[in-house]
Amino acid sequence: MTKPLRLNPDRLFPADNDTRQIARELYANIRDLPILSPHGHTDPSWFAENEAFSNPAALLIQPDHYVYRMLYSQGIALEDLGLKPAPGSSDRPVEEDPRKIWHIFAENYHLFAGTPTRMWHDHVYSEIFELDVELTAETADLYYDQIAECLSRDEFRPRALFDRFGIETIATTEDPLDPLDHHRQLKADGWGKKVITAFRPDNVCDPEYEGFADNIAALGKLTGEDVTVWSGYLNALRNRRAFFAEHGATSTDHGHPTAFTSNLSQDDTATLFERVRHGKANAQDSELFRGQMLTEMAKMSQADGLTMQIHPGSFRNHNATLFKQYGRDCGADIPMETGYVRQLQPLLDAVGNDPDLTIILFTLDETSYSRELAPLAGHYPALKLGPSWWFHDSPEGMRRFREQVTETAGFYNTVGFNDDTRAFLSIPARHDVARRMDCGFLARLVAEHRMDRDEAHQIAADLTYNLAKKAYRL
Repeated sequence: MTKPLRLNPDRLFPADNDTRQIARELYANIRDLPILSPHGHTDPSWFAENEAFSNPAALLIQPDHYVYRMLYSQGIALEDLGLKPAPGSSDRPVEEDPRKIWHIFAENYHLFAGTPTRMWHDHVYSEIFELDVELTAETADLYYDQIAECLSRDEFRPRALFDRFGIETIATTEDPLDPLDHHRQLKADGWGKKVITAFRPDNVCDPEYEGFADNIAALGKLTGEDVTVWSGYLNALRNRRAFFAEHGATSTDHGHPTAFTSNLSQDDTATLFERVRHGKANAQDSELFRGQMLTEMAKMSQADGLTMQIHPGSFRNHNATLFKQYGRDCGADIPMETGYVRQLQPLLDAVGNDPDLTIILFTLDETSYSRELAPLAGHYPALKLGPSWWFHDSPEGMRRFREQVTETAGFYNTVGFNDDTRAFLSIPARHDVARRMDCGFLARLVAEHRMDRDEAHQIAADLTYNLAKKAYRL
């Protein structure tokens, strides 16, 4: 028996009737503000080529590690979801039929009960594809056929959906070796300010990144700089940062294992660079070099104005078997305990007092919110706090963030919301969740007579739109 799919208009609002009414009022004023998505991982080719999405599985399952990590946890092989392993790494046949992949997802949709993924998907099905029954094994074909039919229409091509969603700007993420051909095409088509890039230099700044030495050599060839010496290597990075800025970048993005930073002398750094470039670095050298590069990148941001994002604390590719078979980003990244106070001090000593620099800190370690991150951002002019993200991009994650950060850092040392997703169609749902949760939090402050309504309305608008626009220089 099928169940209706209905999105309650009061979802995520406070249960108390008086507070819920205030939340409704706040939300009504900000629900339709444009979406800014300045930290994301959607594919720029979608928008540059504007081709129709091929099928429901390729759009809603295969790009989204939130989806397949849950299915994998229940024993479903990634090959059964159409993910292709590296040649020779697996002898399982890869499922090629998107309808069969969709059926596997539908038969296991109950696994997502209580998760943000369930909320996002139900929002997509109801609001975008106008489905009015829940996804189950029995309704799998109905879903597949209706979604596939929609995707065949021009109004479901990437650029049309972009405009329908009310997106003002979205950032994709590319590494320094990327030629940015898709962004060049977007710029030529007049979309250069709608879809911008962000500079992610991990593959040339982390000695433990696979292919690091070859990546450095490619960086030198691309820029014409002598990357066998420290000064040439830095010049090559400056060169690529400028190239990215020409193609719309307003930010850099750094996904280091820890928040460790260092500020060595130029002679000591040049010696360290020699070791890492020749593959002679031990684990301590690699950590020291990564820490030095965060400080170097911060100094470069002082010079070129790019906002800097740092998000440490992920044990990436924790499942060594999957990493060997499929490479990066297969849903096996796990949060780690992360320290910020001592580890960031060298960087903050160098640049933290500069009010014209913006460094946005993200964390996967919620225990650091009130103890470390809020006090740091509540003091240093250069620091701002990124929103709860990744594993904490959820109603309770957002609530914990506001409760633990606001009393020390306030609202204006944060940067609003960003969605950090590869799943394009989930972007409106994710932003809607954040807007509802922020309005609920502000409504409680109003109900407790800790804030008046006018101020709450202004803060709701700032959290939804203005803070992100300012922090990312959009």
